[in-house]
Amino acid sequence: MINNRYEQLKKAELGALISIIAYILVSAMKLVVGHWANSEALRADGLNNFTDILSSIAVLIGLRISQKPADVEHRYGHWKAENIASLVTSFIMLLVGLQVLYSSILSVINKKTEAPDMTAAIVGIISAAIMYGVYYFNKRLSEKVKSPGLLATAKDNRSDAWTSIGTSIAVFAASFNLVWLDSTAAIIVALLILKTAIDIFKESVFSLSDGFNQEQLLQYNDTIGHIKHIQAVKSIKGRSYGANIYLDVTVTMKPDLTVRESHDITDQIEHLLQDKFHIFETDIHVEPSE
Repeated sequence: MINNRYEQLKKAELGALISIIAYILVSAMKLVVGHWANSEALRADGLNNFTDILSSIAVLIGLRISQKPADVEHRYGHWKAENIASLVTSFIMLLVGLQVLYSSILSVINKKTEAPDMTAAIVGIISAAIMYGVYYFNKRLSEKVKSPGLLATAKDNRSDAWTSIGTSIAVFAASFNLVWLDSTAAIIVALLILKTAIDIFKESVFSLSDGFNQEQLLQYNDTIGHIKHIQAVKSIKGRSYGANIYLDVTVTMKPDLTVRESHDITDQIEHLLQDKFHIFETDIHVEPSE
């Protein structure tokens, strides 16, 4: 199972590489055309995509570090490298989001009066089409290789496509003497960057601090409880290492069972959780029931 997981992470690198190439292309287009066409919204969106380049690079590095086998100092492997990469990404996005917000507010205060060129709207539409294609590819690949890092990248691809469409609409409206809408759209883009950064930060910290979804634990608990000879599930704890889930389970059984019988039941628990929920590893402790 471990070797299979390494192969999946290797395949996930392709999605990160495609995202990097796509973001370099659309970021360069938006920053250059945004400056030439005098569009604050397109420039802001270009900076947003620039942070996505860094984010995709961080995910790529995280995927490669995650493939390193367990060693003396990392008994559980290096799976959490993806989560650390996401945390770093959230800080980068936060800084850029604040910068975009600051420059956009200054533009509103200074009452920009020059309408942006319609070329900016065309670039926005082209960028949206590119990013939606990348989103569709990465979403399918992330589901196939079960990579949370790549799935997060796919969601970011989709939000960037939506943001590009919004930017195009704002530029188009600004050409009808609604110039203020271009700067307002830039502020909205900045707020979207900040929201995404905060969401990624929360998810990363939750995982790195060994937080775990309680509803999932209840599902595991119910499944184990239906196995023959299990008297009760005394405790169950879960941790996530990248896409891999580790469980610590304590169950009670009748004290008259032999060691071999108890061992066979724990094997049954492990295999059932692996087949039904794709649990990577389960550590089971058996106690006699009263």
